Amino acid sequence: MQTLSVNGVEYTVVKLLGKGKGGYSYLVTKDDRQYVLKQIHHEPCDYYQFGDKIQLELRDYGRLSGVGIRMPRMLDADLEQERILKEYIAGDTIYELVLQDRMEESYIRQLKAMCALLYPANLNIDYFPTNFVVQEGIMYYIDFECNDYMEEWNFENWGSLYWSRTPAFLEYVRTHP
Repeated sequence: MQTLSVNGVEYTVVKLLGKGKGGYSYLVTKDDRQYVLKQIHHEPCDYYQFGDKIQLELRDYGRLSGVGIRMPRMLDADLEQERILKEYIAGDTIYELVLQDRMEESYIRQLKAMCALLYPANLNIDYFPTNFVVQEGIMYYIDFECNDYMEEWNFENWGSLYWSRTPAFLEYVRTHP
């Protein structure tokens, strides 16, 4: 059984949840509780430039918390191993809901409420639908990435392309089996 530690505390890996631009996220357990452990990676990304990824995660978590975005709590950060431990929010991603034709208008309303907090704070988040989980009708942004606001990358101009079965969404599904 594989384990990963955060500041000397061991967690049992249940499964890989996904790989993003900045790291691998694992579902882990300890004492019958589930968590997400994100391991920062340094693999190249053609379309995004990073600085110190672990420091950016910590900064972005603080920025989004300060704005009031609904997201999992960061529980611990291991700077030496570049690992973050956060709450696990169980549920379907918006990506899965779009794919299964189970989207609800309330999720779009919840996202627009997030935008109403983000835009005045001069922030964008990564609006790709794998970064949002719905639990009991409540939507959470499960990534901590945020950037200074640019109209080109806001929800209306970029993210919305992937929140329904648009040609952009279907192309992504086709090219990422």
